[in-house]
Amino acid sequence: MNGVKAFWGKQKKVFTPFVMQLLVIMFLVEFVKGAVLISILPVYMQSALGISAFIIGWTMAVQYIGDNAFRGPIGWIIDKAGYRPVMLTGVIITFLSVLILILFSHYSWIIFACALLGIGTSPLWPCVITGATEEGGHETNGTMMSVIYMSWLSGVGMGPVVINFFVTDTYTTAFRILLVLMGLSVVVAMFLPGQKGGGGWSAMFHYRNPNADPSRQHIPRLLRLKEWMADRADRSRRYIAEVKASLNVNWVFYPAMFAQTFALGLLIPVLTIYARSVLMLTPQQYSLFLITGGAITVLFLIPVGKLVDRYGASWFVHAGLIISAVSLLVFTYVEGMALLLIMVGLLGIGYALLIPSWNALIASVIPKEKRGAVWGFFLTIEGSGTVMGPIVSGLLSDKIGYHAPFIASGLVLVVLYVLQLFISIDRKVMVR
Repeated sequence: MNGVKAFWGKQKKVFTPFVMQLLVIMFLVEFVKGAVLISILPVYMQSALGISAFIIGWTMAVQYIGDNAFRGPIGWIIDKAGYRPVMLTGVIITFLSVLILILFSHYSWIIFACALLGIGTSPLWPCVITGATEEGGHETNGTMMSVIYMSWLSGVGMGPVVINFFVTDTYTTAFRILLVLMGLSVVVAMFLPGQKGGGGWSAMFHYRNPNADPSRQHIPRLLRLKEWMADRADRSRRYIAEVKASLNVNWVFYPAMFAQTFALGLLIPVLTIYARSVLMLTPQQYSLFLITGGAITVLFLIPVGKLVDRYGASWFVHAGLIISAVSLLVFTYVEGMALLLIMVGLLGIGYALLIPSWNALIASVIPKEKRGAVWGFFLTIEGSGTVMGPIVSGLLSDKIGYHAPFIASGLVLVVLYVLQLFISIDRKVMVR
């Protein structure tokens, strides 16, 4: 009976109204992002504009650069200003990026829209992971990560599949659907909680000195602005110093975080092109591949997350890395739809094992009082992998062939397997 009460108690922590709002926004934004980056832009830029895979990779990278550049500061801003102003600003910018894609077709505008897309989506992961893990507490890290990634995978997986049914020569209908979904995400973000005790953007920019003498009011505004900027800089330095002091993680931890997302970033620009140009799949067959891999991953995520919470993450990380690496290394050498679907299914299982376990390990080293800033810092490191991945993928595709990024991604996961073994030897919880 006590076990049943504990189980339902954990579910209440996971599926609170606040967490559900975050998950809805995650799904909607990633649906739009997945549709744009995976289904629409790569094919459009290659077939309609005749752009090389290397340039397409750079276009994808611009989006990830915009995303990654702001993740670290946004984590700190969340701690200070709250969730509503940060997330609302992000989804509005994302809305504008989709609007630009509708109104303009020149590749320079496409690149600019991708940069805006990255900047707009940069608050998404820091807000969702910080808010959800704070709401659920340490004992639900594995389950919460499974729920978050299930929302992400559902969005990023369904986006390319669903939007394929609305893609025409003009892409107008597809973009209008994406615009409506972004409008809905703006509405949901408006109801997120702000910072406790007031907060909001004013908490970031309002300067209060309780020891100030009223007679100082005659000091010129420029001098007072300099004092305000010096005060903000000093507070930021102290905050960063406190964050660094609270993290005693093994140095191997950082390249391992980079490698995990770099392996995924290698696949992003080449997935659709490989399916269409090499495998010669129809849009329906390609959708079947995406559905197979995504559905298997989503189905396994929550059960794996619960097992991680109960038994620890180590063995699930090992199994996930091995299965994923082997699947990617073998993928381009098998023939026939049946074998290809098997490899896609195995890759889905591998990532279902890896995602909640790896992220639960990351969450276990984050101090509660600096949750937003540390998640922002960690997500910046992980995001740098998704920045470099598409660039290297485009270069490998142009110089060697479209199979090269898959092999490279599998080899990176092998390297990650070795790295995490050294991390585990130092401390099972990744702390030295």
